[in-house]
Amino acid sequence: MEYIITKIKEYNRIIIFRHTNPDLDALGSQIGLKEAILCMYPDKEVYVVGETNKFGFIGDMDEVNNDLFKDSLAIILDVAVSHLVSDDRYLLAKECIVIDHHNNDSDINAYVYKNTSYPACAELVFDFANKYLKINQKSATALIGGIITDTGRFLYQSVTSNTFNAAKCLLEYGADLQFIYNNLYTETIEERLMKNYFQQKYVIEDNIAYMKNDKDVFERFNVDTFSVSRGMVNIMSGITNIFIWANFTYDIKNDKILCELRSKFIKVIDIAKKYGGGGHDYACGATLNDWETVDLMIKDLKIRRREYDSK
Repeated sequence: MEYIITKIKEYNRIIIFRHTNPDLDALGSQIGLKEAILCMYPDKEVYVVGETNKFGFIGDMDEVNNDLFKDSLAIILDVAVSHLVSDDRYLLAKECIVIDHHNNDSDINAYVYKNTSYPACAELVFDFANKYLKINQKSATALIGGIITDTGRFLYQSVTSNTFNAAKCLLEYGADLQFIYNNLYTETIEERLMKNYFQQKYVIEDNIAYMKNDKDVFERFNVDTFSVSRGMVNIMSGITNIFIWANFTYDIKNDKILCELRSKFIKVIDIAKKYGGGGHDYACGATLNDWETVDLMIKDLKIRRREYDSK
């Protein structure tokens, strides 16, 4: 962390990146770090870049001309794999830093700070900002939003006392919880009807649940791929004796199949990595080439579940 703050002090222009299809942890970390840097160093230029989605309520992205990347410091948050970075113009920056909490090796030419003990990148960013920068209300709200969502509202096994302490401190900094919850947990009638559809769509076999969503889903519902892939995976959570669940969604834009993989207590990260993906031990994903590969992954998940039973 000392190296990172040294570089932040050194550069007058800092541009913050994160992964594609951002969740609130990625966006919250991005906005939270930007605000904390500006609060400490108001004369610096700090920008956030990347595409936006329904979580954009947490803060706007900046329009940044290519010329501004020269002599800048790029900071990439919540991802360490190059093809998943939302904007590849980090390659134009003078130096690059990666800050991540996922269990993936990095292929980015950068200084990499990774700590997989954090359940949310926003918690990692909080610890850094709380020690070296200043946290205002906007920063605190963005960071607590990231922590809430990436811990499943403090549900997941990776949550620690440090997580709750971070939330406590962020509330003391003025984090607006009502703003977060109003935006996260209010949905349109169309969204509720879509959720009802997926509630009846999943298959249960060998104590695992999964869904296969082909392009017909997008003819039925006017939504983006992320809203189905990441948005519907936990429709299958919280069911007695379902230990692993997976959501496979056809990505029309890239002609690939996105897999979101979850588990209560059986590690599945190695299966995600086997198919070119990654993430956390119990929450991870991969991009698959075809439905035949999907069936192979489902077979592996069934084997993993049986292995757990035999222990």
